[in-house]
Amino acid sequence: MSLQGKKRSRATLADKERPAAKFAKGKIQEEEELMMPAAKERSSKPVGSSTGKATKKTACPSAQGSKQAYSHWLMKSEPESRFEKGADVKFGIEDLKAQPNQTACWDGVRNYQARNFMRDMKVGQEAFFYHSNCKEPGIAGIIKIVKEAYPDHTQFDKKDPHYDSSSTKENPKWSMVDVQFVRMTKRFIPLSELKAHYQAHRASGGPLKDMTLFTRQRLSVQPLTDEEFEFVLSLEEKPS
Repeated sequence: MSLQGKKRSRATLADKERPAAKFAKGKIQEEEELMMPAAKERSSKPVGSSTGKATKKTACPSAQGSKQAYSHWLMKSEPESRFEKGADVKFGIEDLKAQPNQTACWDGVRNYQARNFMRDMKVGQEAFFYHSNCKEPGIAGIIKIVKEAYPDHTQFDKKDPHYDSSSTKENPKWSMVDVQFVRMTKRFIPLSELKAHYQAHRASGGPLKDMTLFTRQRLSVQPLTDEEFEFVLSLEEKPS
């Protein structure tokens, strides 16, 4: 997502979809794995309250009985400048904090699975703001969903890096949510630390054994189980 006088998208390099372009707010294109050969995507921001505490919600089966309903998420965005079709897709957590009411739309996602995850999001749910495609990737803070999925305006903007000529206003393909800054994590939680826990938990059966961050790295919008969210949140209390 870029910062050109509008709320930029959070799509990362992995998020891009082909042939469509990704959203402007720097989401890591870590979604390529899903889009092969289809598309990649990027994401935007959510709006939320600054309670400073992650809400605890229990995941439950959906009405269909086969799909799990999630209440926590991990959303990737690029904190360092990277130009795409002349637009800087940079959008870190400090950029979100600088927005009016510390709120922005999470636009530019161009991966179908990531888009569908955003369509599942509910107001009040929390997500980790993950810095991606940068020198030190990892979790920088917590954000909150303040507006549920609605059409992503960047898909119709021919000047936007994430313009999709195949999408129409009558039948839009791409959605976004609004997010709001809640708080910074007490310390930055780097990818290397999360990976060490993931590898240990794969062997021991710990809470991160199936974490999407490592099983579907390319996704810029990822679901978290309650157990995963609470474990990662507990890491901020431990010394690095």
